[in-house]
Amino acid sequence: MNVPYLTSLAVLVMPLSVMAIEPGPSSPQQAVTESWLTLQTSGRAASTTPQKATAAEREQAAQRLLESYKHPIPEYFEQKVGGQTQGSN
Repeated sequence: MNVPYLTSLAVLVMPLSVMAIEPGPSSPQQAVTESWLTLQTSGRAASTTPQKATAAEREQAAQRLLESYKHPIPEYFEQKVGGQTQGSN
């Protein structure tokens, strides 16, 4: 009777022994990224000038979207097809 009790107690205590990573950024780069994302979502640096699209710009954007559906999606992409860069021979 003690064995099931001890086993269940061990299973219940096991998650407490696992430590999570410490809160906060793990690197300076992550800290900078998090500050930029916070600034972006807070809107504190947003422009006070509203940016509006004209009717012609909205029509062009809608037309580009509709045109993009005319191209078929290939089954797979060829791996050896591509352009040349300055570094490749």
